[in-house]
Amino acid sequence: MLKKFSDQEMIVLYSKCINEQLGNDFRDMIEHELQQRKLIPTANQELISLTFGKSNLDFYQLVKYSLDSCFVLQDHKVIYINQAGFDLLGFKYPEQVIGESFYRLLHPDYHELLAAQLEMVLKGEVSGLTEQRMVKSDGELIDVEILAAPYVSENQKLTQIIVRNITERKLTERRLHNLEKLSAIGQMAAGIAHEVRNPLTAVKGFVQLLEKEIHHTYLPIIVEELDNAIKTLNNLLQVSKPDLNDEPDVTINLCSELESVIFLFQEKLYKVAVNKHFKDTDMEIKGKRNLMLKAFFNLFKNAIEAIDGKGEITIEHFYKNDMIHIKIRDTGKGIPASKIRLLGTPFFTTKDDGIGMGLTQVFTTIHEHGGHIHVESEEGKGTEFHIQLPR
Repeated sequence: MLKKFSDQEMIVLYSKCINEQLGNDFRDMIEHELQQRKLIPTANQELISLTFGKSNLDFYQLVKYSLDSCFVLQDHKVIYINQAGFDLLGFKYPEQVIGESFYRLLHPDYHELLAAQLEMVLKGEVSGLTEQRMVKSDGELIDVEILAAPYVSENQKLTQIIVRNITERKLTERRLHNLEKLSAIGQMAAGIAHEVRNPLTAVKGFVQLLEKEIHHTYLPIIVEELDNAIKTLNNLLQVSKPDLNDEPDVTINLCSELESVIFLFQEKLYKVAVNKHFKDTDMEIKGKRNLMLKAFFNLFKNAIEAIDGKGEITIEHFYKNDMIHIKIRDTGKGIPASKIRLLGTPFFTTKDDGIGMGLTQVFTTIHEHGGHIHVESEEGKGTEFHIQLPR
């Protein structure tokens, strides 16, 4: 009989059972039907009042179909989650999240911040909007904004949590920041190339003239060092003005390029095992093939040089969220956390004999192709470069 009623009619009927204290048997029957329709998570949970003043608005449906993720907590445990919350975290069934601590859904770095927000709610205050990171059901981290506010239902003090996904916004902000940094680097590089390269070239020319008149063992060394300096400036100029490269955009299969790069290092792979996990191998991008090949060459070269003795390099390729993902992970010495943010800056290097231009070329190329890079590293365990490129 109850099957004939709509969701809204069932919720209103249930509210009347609660407000007018109708028989428990009838209330249990309605409660069971609501559970079958997944309109309430537990048999003992009482619904939020659906009336406000004299209006009969269905506030339950307003929350249920909200674009923002909504959670209701009792203490710190989840007793309600709307559809947007399920979609945000990748859950499929209520039992995956109902009754769980909200702390479990947050990255541990933000537990203290959540505790402070819940403390404010206990005092009847609304917390400010804060940026945090949540953990999806598959372990992926997402950037979110969280607001916590008090809610009283049936004399019970609850907490309502509003969550907004800002992952794309944060990625855009990081990309813009990197582009601004690279733009500043470009201006600096162009200035250096203009002010220093030409005089060095002139000095090299005069030294070569002297070689024809004076025979001295130091002169060839001077010419060689001048060549190295001019080469460094040329590399810097290429990074600062990649548009000077007349290479046309072509269709690139990144899996093929990665295979080509691995082949170039065959003579060094006797001590390093390469594990390939390539999925979605038919996916392609548009871009400058030689620049992209050089970027992967630099990443693979760094990975090999980071390994002292025997080790492994793992390369992944897959397609997700409209982006092609490439992960290059090594078991090398790793990078100190304080230095990760400096990666890609000209002349910054963690190698004793490096000049700090390889990763600058990598970051510049990836950002010029509309992508972005995320680096994770742990000293003594290795480094992972996670590259995302649009199709």
